[in-house]
Amino acid sequence: MARLTVPMMSSAAVVRTVAVLLWALALHNTLASRGLFWDGSSFLVNLLDHGHFHDFYAARAHVDWVTQAPVLLLAEWGLRDTRMLAMAYSAALFALPTAFYHFALVRVRRDPVLLAAVLAIIAAVYLPTSFFIVGEYNVAFACITAAMAVVLTTDGGSRRDAALLLAFGLLCLRSYEATIYLGPLLAAAILWSARRGGGDRTTRFLCYLAALAFIGAALVSAVTIFDYWDHPHFMKVRSTSADFWRNIQFAVPLAGFLICAMAGFRRAAWLQGRGPLVVMGVIALLLALSPWWRLVHGPSILYPPSHYVARQAAGMLLAALLVGMWLQVARRDPPRIFAVVRQPEVARRMVLLLGVLTVAGAIPDIVLTRLWSGYVERLRVVVDGSSGMVRAETLPLHDWPNKLFFQDWSYPALSAIVSRSPGQSYVVSDQDYLSNPPFEPACGLLPKLKGYGWRG
Repeated sequence: MARLTVPMMSSAAVVRTVAVLLWALALHNTLASRGLFWDGSSFLVNLLDHGHFHDFYAARAHVDWVTQAPVLLLAEWGLRDTRMLAMAYSAALFALPTAFYHFALVRVRRDPVLLAAVLAIIAAVYLPTSFFIVGEYNVAFACITAAMAVVLTTDGGSRRDAALLLAFGLLCLRSYEATIYLGPLLAAAILWSARRGGGDRTTRFLCYLAALAFIGAALVSAVTIFDYWDHPHFMKVRSTSADFWRNIQFAVPLAGFLICAMAGFRRAAWLQGRGPLVVMGVIALLLALSPWWRLVHGPSILYPPSHYVARQAAGMLLAALLVGMWLQVARRDPPRIFAVVRQPEVARRMVLLLGVLTVAGAIPDIVLTRLWSGYVERLRVVVDGSSGMVRAETLPLHDWPNKLFFQDWSYPALSAIVSRSPGQSYVVSDQDYLSNPPFEPACGLLPKLKGYGWRG
């Protein structure tokens, strides 16, 4: 089947713009030490206090090893500046998904329909859920997107592509519980690609191993879910999974996608008119202005913890977009809507609109990161100007913008990291660790960080 192409300058310009934007965001978020948000601060102090990986259970271990290794190496080499270590941790957490999404963009750049789908994933899956960057799902979702990009753009005979798929599969083998459904999807797509390709025996063998790795990821996830089904944290996660709509950064682009999809399935010709331009233009404008909605309607705030709540819905959206990518390549007699989006003018417009949506989605990310930087600085002033225990309840926790970032059980860790002299002062909340417990008891303890300190 001949591939659809559009003027190269249009697609190439969008790819370059989004790639530069993603790396600029990664740098901005690294300098702000955004990896410390919520669980990140507890993970970092555990790394430094114990001197080994904080791989707390099997389903996420491989991602933890890759993202935590730079911190352990720097600490082993004698670095004791917690500010630099926090930046190194943040850099690893952001660089990996950014590299995977950049790779996926480059792989699909010649097919505007696939390119539009990858842009949609970045705009509606990654950016709206990545404030909680310590969540392993950020790397897992990005790696799986990159793997599907390889599957759908390879000729089936490339040994290098097969080896890449195997490497991706090994990383995803222990990456996140969402591989319980994403793993079989990737395995099926890899087997489909291997059967239609003309690769040699070694290439096919590598593809089969890659498919086996993704199946293994699903099995590891299934066992973990079964083991932790009655864990209080997992029960709380299940009870809040339907609250994804609270994440404005996720709900707004999702609404745009649903409107366009329903209109397109009902009447495919709608996609050829100005309807998508109007809908997605309004959606991009609303998303870009979302940091200031609260000025008009107080409860309409961007809320970083909702990134964590929306991750399950984001995983389901990712699966739907990946299936759509596969169908548009594999089906010789696709539904009418697929035939329409393959038309050069429609495809070019989709790429441009979703590129604009991605840029719009970066604006709330930047605004929240700037607010986070101010929050960390204010906490640093508190702990450096105090001694002993500081009750969190005596601080303006519910003032703007503090209420966006505080988490009671991670306060001791974050306050220790940003202190010039860890141990001199801790911020501790008056909670029983029963109503809102940390996933691991160790994450609620007072860190030592002997010999460390926030410099500069």
